[in-house]
Amino acid sequence: MNQGYLAMGGQIVDASIVQAPRQRMTREEKAQIKKGEIPTDWQAKPHKLAQKDRDARWIVKYTKAKNETKGAVNLAIPFFGYKNHLSTDRWFGFIRKSEVTSANVFDGHILPNLLDSANTCRDVYGDTAYKTEENQTHLEKRGFRFKLHCKKPKRKPMRILIKRGKTTKSRIRAHVEHVFAVEKEQMGLFVRTIGLKRAKVKIGLANLTYNMKRLVFWEQRRLSMG
Repeated sequence: MNQGYLAMGGQIVDASIVQAPRQRMTREEKAQIKKGEIPTDWQAKPHKLAQKDRDARWIVKYTKAKNETKGAVNLAIPFFGYKNHLSTDRWFGFIRKSEVTSANVFDGHILPNLLDSANTCRDVYGDTAYKTEENQTHLEKRGFRFKLHCKKPKRKPMRILIKRGKTTKSRIRAHVEHVFAVEKEQMGLFVRTIGLKRAKVKIGLANLTYNMKRLVFWEQRRLSMG
């Protein structure tokens, strides 16, 4: 990569669900899969076993939707598949680190694997999922600056200075959403393979393709500016 792209201005971490075909299983089969076991019926039918994804998991995402009569309504939307964890640099938007897990893995547990020590700035931006005492200690020991979102106190208003800081952080953190939008909307990212190993290859290639598209964008911009 061009040496000019090595000044990075800090890093932004986030994760997004990559859906996979939903598996039809009984409750007993689901319970056995969660325990890491293979259902007896599947063992007797190797062709059926080969078509069952035992690594993908369910996760429920909570969001709000506007309703003309009731106002904001809370929605719980289930997804099945994997999760694409990313770290991008703030200035150029390249994916610098990535990790693929089952969809039910908590984002905050993956933060240590996403930190890029080569980044020229020590700031780390992320949402509240990454703000844990363990992660804070990990960042401080390695000289990173904690720029993660703070949770709103229960039944209390957020202090004005913290609210202003959160707004600034949100503007910066929103840049990583561009990666997920490109991969899902333009590239149609969807895992149709079986198992975590193949999902890592599929999603890894999508991340690599995104970086290539990003490099073309910056090179064209550089040439247009002379």
